[in-house]
Amino acid sequence: MRILISNDDGVNAPGLAALHAALEGYAECSVIAPDQDKSGASSSLTLDRPLHPQRLSNGFISLNGTPTDCVHLGLNGLLEQTQDMVVSGINLGANLGDDVLYSGTVAAAVEGRFLARTALAISLLSRLPDNLPTAAHFARLLVTAHEQLDLPPRTVLNVNVPNLPLEHIRGIRLTRLGHRARAAAPVKVVNPRGKEGYWISIAGDAEDGGPGTDFHAVMQGYVSVTPLQLDRTYNEAFSSMDTWLEGLL
Repeated sequence: MRILISNDDGVNAPGLAALHAALEGYAECSVIAPDQDKSGASSSLTLDRPLHPQRLSNGFISLNGTPTDCVHLGLNGLLEQTQDMVVSGINLGANLGDDVLYSGTVAAAVEGRFLARTALAISLLSRLPDNLPTAAHFARLLVTAHEQLDLPPRTVLNVNVPNLPLEHIRGIRLTRLGHRARAAAPVKVVNPRGKEGYWISIAGDAEDGGPGTDFHAVMQGYVSVTPLQLDRTYNEAFSSMDTWLEGLL
């Protein structure tokens, strides 16, 4: 069993080390991660310059690229041996609802969609590492149980772990993605030379966060596990759009 581990917080992030420590006794683990924080990179690939992997003293590979770059290279020639699955994380910060559209953590898992085994993206609902052992415990639990999982190809599991000690976790819930309200307005700044710029502001609060959603589960103290499908085709729209398009001719 070979697992490729990546993240978007960077190769020196504590969550990456915690995930590797949790899985290395179960499988042969290879780590390829960005050389700096690439949060919010989504599934972007670096196409305007070459990528230069560097092996660190702990055996991890640092790459001057995005999370998707890391997994793409790892599955397509950078590693000598074929990998069986991809596990991404442990992200410090939630990836709930619409976050999956922007998340580099989720994107790294998505890039593992071509493998036979379902990829996982794992996030802890905190910017602090205090409860990383909780997230690491569930990462190990879910990965070691994956052989009993029967999901269609190109499915990814998005896992969010409440920021709680392990003994305070109430269980695991199967959830759907909730939805956030519109994000706060960008914050305008002016540098000492008078040039204007903008900081992207915080994500919106949960707008659809009721029972059954990932937002609701984690707020109730449960680990949220959401299966993601990657075919974004809106099949239910075909009937109305077919008539609409015919009317254009």
